[in-house]
Amino acid sequence: MRFPRVLLLSFLPIAVGAGQAMAKPISIESIARQPAISSVSMSADGRQLVAIIAAPGSDYTDTALATWDLESLDQGPVITPSGDRMKFVGATALKAGKVLVAARQEWTGELGGCGEGSVAGSTATFVFKNYLTDQRHTEFEEAFTASGNRIGVGEATKRCLEIAGSARLVSNLPLDPKQVIIQRATGMGLQSDYFLYDLETEGTELLLRAGGRTTPGLFHPRDGKLLTRTEIEAEGSKEYEIRVHILNPETGDFEVHEPLTTKLTDRYTFSVAGIDDASGKYYVLTDKFSNYVQAWMYDPKTRKFDDEQLVGHPKFSIAGLVFGTQPSNFNKLLGFTVAGPAFETTYVDPDMRSIHEGLKQAYKDQMVRLIDYNDDLSKVLFTTQSGRHPAAYHLLIDRKSVNTLGNQRPWIDSEDIGKQKWVYYTARDGLEIPAILDLPAGWTKEDGPLPTVIHPHGGPWARDTMGWDGSGWAPFLTSRGFAVLRPQYRGSQGLGRKLWLAGDAQWGLSMQDDKDDGAQWLVDQGIADPDKMVIFGYSYGGFAAAAATVRPNSPYQCAISGAPVTDLKRLGNTWSQSRLQRFTQGETVTGMDPSEHTDKANIPILLYVGDRDVRTPSWHAENFYKAVKDKVPARLELIPDMPHQLPWYYDHHKQTLALIEGFLRNECGVLGATDVADVSLHKPSQTYRDRQRQEWIRSVADTNKG
Repeated sequence: MRFPRVLLLSFLPIAVGAGQAMAKPISIESIARQPAISSVSMSADGRQLVAIIAAPGSDYTDTALATWDLESLDQGPVITPSGDRMKFVGATALKAGKVLVAARQEWTGELGGCGEGSVAGSTATFVFKNYLTDQRHTEFEEAFTASGNRIGVGEATKRCLEIAGSARLVSNLPLDPKQVIIQRATGMGLQSDYFLYDLETEGTELLLRAGGRTTPGLFHPRDGKLLTRTEIEAEGSKEYEIRVHILNPETGDFEVHEPLTTKLTDRYTFSVAGIDDASGKYYVLTDKFSNYVQAWMYDPKTRKFDDEQLVGHPKFSIAGLVFGTQPSNFNKLLGFTVAGPAFETTYVDPDMRSIHEGLKQAYKDQMVRLIDYNDDLSKVLFTTQSGRHPAAYHLLIDRKSVNTLGNQRPWIDSEDIGKQKWVYYTARDGLEIPAILDLPAGWTKEDGPLPTVIHPHGGPWARDTMGWDGSGWAPFLTSRGFAVLRPQYRGSQGLGRKLWLAGDAQWGLSMQDDKDDGAQWLVDQGIADPDKMVIFGYSYGGFAAAAATVRPNSPYQCAISGAPVTDLKRLGNTWSQSRLQRFTQGETVTGMDPSEHTDKANIPILLYVGDRDVRTPSWHAENFYKAVKDKVPARLELIPDMPHQLPWYYDHHKQTLALIEGFLRNECGVLGATDVADVSLHKPSQTYRDRQRQEWIRSVADTNKG
């Protein structure tokens, strides 16, 4: 596939607004725009930088792929805008001069069971594809498809592979100069096979044919050799066992290890994260011995865990371990990441710790994350961000100077965004509920209680983290004078087994109580005005908003329900094609079904959903709207071409944010007319826009000359 190619002769310009005396509402346009830069990575040799940027000339409404030669920064990046239909959404710097770029486009047709969507009839959805190109973007080819064995594959399966069979990168094998590990769907059933893939010759070597309930675990990062695999086996009619097999280096056989075997219904976390080359022990992340995930060492020879954990935290889980990827520190344990309010890494390696601590001192009010580095640490790519600062990307050079590559949203003034806190409150049954509280800039309790939005996350087997809100909803609302509480209600995953399992079969019941109890806690704290309370959520959060609409004695004046689930019974029949997933999750997704209580609707509700949403199809919102519209003020909007998940297009953000703002002001009556943002307040200066335009014109002219 070919895309128009453009060469820009400078780094991304950065628009930094001066601090303003008073916080102002952040405009819809400021949130809706495509990020100026995102998905940044650096090749292991430190020679190439890759990113997704806002396409020049698009006024931040479209995306482009950008690559820099770090040996010749003054020449600027090579830029290729997205095509008319296929839009770039992510990129990764590989090796052997290759770049991996992810893209998606709208697709409508009969899936026939291929991918997520309707089995029968036509489905409006998106197709995702991965492409390989070089640093100059000479040509784009679908990634990792060469030498695929599709002999004997029927036309229906071939079509399925085209729709849902895009291959993906599994491991970059950092020490190998040209090979990577990939996963590719091949043949009947779209089973996932795993290969060594040569980026130069496009040759493949089969590592594992993962059929049925067998999945690979740990590939050795040095040579790609499969060391562990997982198999799920039935234990009678109502139970399954998850069995971890470890390669015996002496016999070459994979052997089941009972200490690593668990029952599916126990829902323990068990992940083999790495291997210690010196001792042969495995690094295992598990919550089998604690309410939180800890890191343990496991000896495959004695089939025992060490007597003490390697690392743990008293209040949060260990999210991951950081291993060296360069020749000088290869496979060495460099640090660990704690899944606290924000995911933060602690480095035990002296060099990495020194760099990380130094950068944290330089950016005291932000979180610093190291992304990529070269072998001598002369180039270190890192990000900074906070609840008030969108992510920015920087390059530390020779441990002395920092070159800022760009900010995702340089037009947003951090002075317009208030404080963010991690808080706890007690639910009515005594369970402690963590939450993120965002407050308007400059607000104090002396100013009086605030209009408030209770904003539950989706999932529900998920969680929120502190830092910049990628959806933009939290800063959008706080800049309009709202307090925003994001409860990590029971059923949230990643904050301990006790909190997670407490949500089983409690949809609309105690899970919903947690949101209402958070609202009451804010009132008790003098933060929230009880007469200006809103619940707004998306996906599962949309379910929570629908449930609040029909629950008696609601603390809310209105509800905003994005891409909701509203019919639990019908969801249980259609939500998953995987018997194992239905077996694991099916019984947990029960409780109070909003579709059965629509006669009790008692507050206004806005429902919206994308017409290409196959995760929570529009019939959920449509049927609920029809059932309540004659009982309460209700509004339904179907958003053209919007999928369920981010990233959304500029028009999707613009339309949905306008809906939310209008509903809060009109039907709900909690947003005053003077609280609406002037879009012009947050546009880049005319000088900045003119400079962007002139650079675009000059670059096109230079390309045409070539």
